[in-house]
Amino acid sequence: MSKPLVAANGESTTEAEAHLPATRWALAGLALSMLLPSLDTSIANTSLPILAKAFGASFQQVQWVVLAYLLAITTLIVGAGRLGDLMGRRRLLLVGISCFTFASALCGLSGNLWVLIVARAEQGLGAAIMLALTIASVSEAVPQARIGRAMGLLGTMSAIGTALGPAAGGILAATFGWPAIFLVNVPLGTVAFLLVLRHMPKERPDAKPLHGGFDPLGTVLLALTLAAYALAMTLGRGEFGALNIALLLGAVIGAGLFVHAEKRAASPLIRLAMLRDVNLSAGLAMSALVSAVMMTTLVVGPFYLSRTLGLAPAWVGVVLSSGPCVTVLSSLPAGRLVDRFGAWRTTVLGLSGIAIGTSVLSALTLAPSSFGVAGYVGPIVVTTLGYALFQASNNTAMMTGVAPDRRGVVSGMLSLSRNLGLVTGASAMAGLFAWAVGMSNAANADSAAVAFGMRVTFGVAAASMVLAIAIARRRSRRRLG
Repeated sequence: MSKPLVAANGESTTEAEAHLPATRWALAGLALSMLLPSLDTSIANTSLPILAKAFGASFQQVQWVVLAYLLAITTLIVGAGRLGDLMGRRRLLLVGISCFTFASALCGLSGNLWVLIVARAEQGLGAAIMLALTIASVSEAVPQARIGRAMGLLGTMSAIGTALGPAAGGILAATFGWPAIFLVNVPLGTVAFLLVLRHMPKERPDAKPLHGGFDPLGTVLLALTLAAYALAMTLGRGEFGALNIALLLGAVIGAGLFVHAEKRAASPLIRLAMLRDVNLSAGLAMSALVSAVMMTTLVVGPFYLSRTLGLAPAWVGVVLSSGPCVTVLSSLPAGRLVDRFGAWRTTVLGLSGIAIGTSVLSALTLAPSSFGVAGYVGPIVVTTLGYALFQASNNTAMMTGVAPDRRGVVSGMLSLSRNLGLVTGASAMAGLFAWAVGMSNAANADSAAVAFGMRVTFGVAAASMVLAIAIARRRSRRRLG
């Protein structure tokens, strides 16, 4: 008789399935912990004009409502993951949910713009903990044979949050006032806290490091470096000036200081030898490349749909929602494919889908009037299906091969690579598009120029996916060897 499969939390699959209701509730808690920070990444974007009017502030001031949240996540997520490894991931996840929920209430009750911005930074701290530890906690919550499906579910929650954010923010602000976009998190955060508290199993004793400690110097240096890079990529509203260059130079210097500090630290935040692990380094590189390409569809797509195809703003929004909708519908089936065929094959398959979709997008702009909206939606669907498959397989491949006492920091690094890819894609790919169009304000370009910019930008995106496929194949060969 065959032996039962062993789950990541030490139980056999048969034993784990005996506790299936508890497993489902624990997974529901993790799903909410992924949904809420993803939702708040974009929920305030559509309400910036309302906030500017409510507080009598300029756009440059109210944009910090968004930037404070994103910067807190980007700078703190790796440190949050490491702290979870040391303190216990379940315990710190509960702290993160509490912090996020309390800060959401504070945001909704803020009567001053700068109080709101500080509260958003605190909310970003809670979100960083939640994003870092949700993926890292999957192995404790579900049997090994179901990890792919669980990763697919978390991918679905992330996509739902990102897709619903702008629409939910606009509806809530218009119906109940701007505080509602933050106060909606309070009941949802409370439910997530109770689900994790009651149903999430505690880590086994060997899941925590037997020695080592926190690295405050490395954490601060990494946070400052990432903050400088993120600000260099986001400030200036599309114009890369002297301040952006200075911040980018500061990021390079900060990276050098961080590497030097980690070499000398007794318990480094990131053991640099980890990056020589081809599974880890390849997974991080592919995640950044894929995230940059997916951000390109959101940054460049609206110009093509409005200027070249002549769609009204409402229809642009409808067409753009096709990508997130496909992600929502395909993430769970993608997770099942990962469980059935393995992470290595499905990673290459997912990357190939993105490469094909972006290549077709680039080619169809040679004759946009011949294909119309279908010529945009079809390749976007293929690209998004590939993205859903890649996310589930890459997350599974990276997290199942990690020692229990490093899952938090690796999960944090994985989320960080995604965020940096999104930031870089929004800046670098938008800059490439503007260069190809021939003017910084593409909204005033003619349809032919925008189509050419689209062709160049997605041609580069397809080339980056070919590079990602080469990285994936190299990772596969090294693993098999």
